Amino acid sequence: MHYNYHPMYYPDPFMHFLFIVLIIVFIAWVARAAFGPRRWHRRDMRWMTGHSSALDILEERYAKGEINKEEFESRRKDILAS
Repeated sequence: MHYNYHPMYYPDPFMHFLFIVLIIVFIAWVARAAFGPRRWHRRDMRWMTGHSSALDILEERYAKGEINKEEFESRRKDILAS
């Protein structure tokens, strides 16, 4: 008996297996992109939200020389503790 296969249909079992593997890989890639770990930095979050965090403001004041190192470390500990 002769079967007329459509040109897009692959009668070879290996091609079916490869197609299924590619679909699974694609789904895994989409899931990782959507729900995978985020590696955000505070500065990225500031850009996204439009707000500066207390730690960002403290670092800016220290960089400008408005506060000394001891005051910076003390306030930094307070911010991170809360």
